[in-house]
Amino acid sequence: MLRTKTRETRPPVTDKASNTPDHVSIKPQRMGFEFDGRVPRYWLDNNYLLSHTMNALSVLFPEGEQFFVDAVRAFRGQIQDPKLKEEVRGFIGQEAMHSLEHIAMNQHVRDQGMPVEAMERDLKALLDAVRLLPKRHQLAVTCALEHITAMMADLLLERNDIRDDMDESMQPLWVWHAIEETEHKAVAYDVFEQVGGTYVERTAYLVVSTAMLGVMTTWFTGRMMLNDRSNFSLTGAAKGLWRMWGVNGAFSSLIPSWLEYFKPGFHPWDKDNSELIANFKAKIEQHIAPQYQNGNRRTLQ
Repeated sequence: MLRTKTRETRPPVTDKASNTPDHVSIKPQRMGFEFDGRVPRYWLDNNYLLSHTMNALSVLFPEGEQFFVDAVRAFRGQIQDPKLKEEVRGFIGQEAMHSLEHIAMNQHVRDQGMPVEAMERDLKALLDAVRLLPKRHQLAVTCALEHITAMMADLLLERNDIRDDMDESMQPLWVWHAIEETEHKAVAYDVFEQVGGTYVERTAYLVVSTAMLGVMTTWFTGRMMLNDRSNFSLTGAAKGLWRMWGVNGAFSSLIPSWLEYFKPGFHPWDKDNSELIANFKAKIEQHIAPQYQNGNRRTLQ
């Protein structure tokens, strides 16, 4: 299993619109993951609640990442920094790849009898309502949700116990996704800053976006558990809740990072965890399907 540690430092402040470290490359890569009968039904710690929660997050990704792309793309014409322009291009491509790979995973969830299409319709209705907000507010929502996904990515790459609990058929997808979320964690934020986003906008929408994400994830998890109620275990559910929200839980341990977003002058690269990218990237590239070994630049439309 892959193990690593990281340190907290901040890259030098520059006058450029992009504050992503120069050694971090934001390039899309199609992986071609396949999910077949080898994937156990409860692939995370053999736990009913944990597995359904992660499946629910996967269902959120295709529609959610299309929203992120649209929110950033709306301001692409206002970006002056050539480096940030290139990073926006990479961000769009990476989000496209995430969508495609999670569509493949979501088919596996669908094959278990889960109402994926109905959940995607519910999510699309919510995001269509969010699209009625002013464009910069949509970008603030994107920044907030990118902060949350970056926190989760950092946790997954830092904590050996979380990765080790994943079945080996699922671990590469989530590690790869975490690597790319780390690479582009500041792109939407840097665009927001360049187009005049305010402290009030970004912090207010973190609260709103966290609530929306919590409600949708809980709702989707609940629907899956209802469909799978014959396998419900009170002991297993309690264990899953403790693993998420107990002492050093996967979600409870994210609270300090979540609060960092409220600091005036916050930037996603305040914590330079680029070392994690280097530690994992070469190993995860071994999982690229042969047909995608030379890369894939397809983007979301």
